[in-house]
Amino acid sequence: MNGESEKTLGKRTAVVKLASGEEDVNGQTAEAEAEAGARAEAASKALAALRIAVGVLFLIFGEYKVFGTQFTMGGGFQSWIERFLSGGAYPFMVPVLKGFVLPHGRAIAFLAAYGELAIGLGLVLGILVRAASACGLVYMLALLFSSNYPGPHAPFWEYFGASLEHLVLALCFAAFLAGNPRELSLRTYRMRRKKAHEG
Repeated sequence: MNGESEKTLGKRTAVVKLASGEEDVNGQTAEAEAEAGARAEAASKALAALRIAVGVLFLIFGEYKVFGTQFTMGGGFQSWIERFLSGGAYPFMVPVLKGFVLPHGRAIAFLAAYGELAIGLGLVLGILVRAASACGLVYMLALLFSSNYPGPHAPFWEYFGASLEHLVLALCFAAFLAGNPRELSLRTYRMRRKKAHEG
C-alpha cells in the first residue's frame, strides 16, 4: 500500500513539475514574442522617421524649383545637363542626355521640379509611399548614371565612392519600398483619431 501511494505521489509530483515547466516555457515564449514585436515596431518607426526626413529634403529640393523660375525656365536644368555631359555621365547615358533630355529640356525640368515636390509630400505625409519611393529610386539611379561616372580606368571601389550622394538616397527609397507605408502616416493618424472619437 505504501509503495503504491509513493508511486502515485511521485506521478502527481511529476505531472505538477511538467505543468509548471510548460507554464514557464509558455511564459518565456510569450515574453520573447512581445520583445520581438516591440523591436519590430521600433524598427518600423525608425524607418518611417528616416522616410519623413528624406521627404523633407525633397520638399526643400522641389520647392525652390517649383516656386522659382531659374531651374525650369531660366536654363538652370539645361546647365546641369551640360555639366553632366562635360565629364560626369556614364557613356551609355550620353546619347540619352544629348538626343532626348536636352531637346525636351523645359518639359523635363518641370517634370523634375514637380516630381521632387510630389515625392517629398508623399514621403512626409505617408501618402502613396511605395509609388513615391519607386519614382524616387528611378530618379536617383538616373542622376547617378548621368553625373557620377568616375572614368574608364577608375578602380572598382571608386564607382561607389563617386556615387554616394545618389546611391545612399537610392538605398533609402529601396528600404521605403519594403517597409510599412502606413507607419507615421496621415492615414494612420486619421484612423486613430476616428477610433478615439468613436470610443
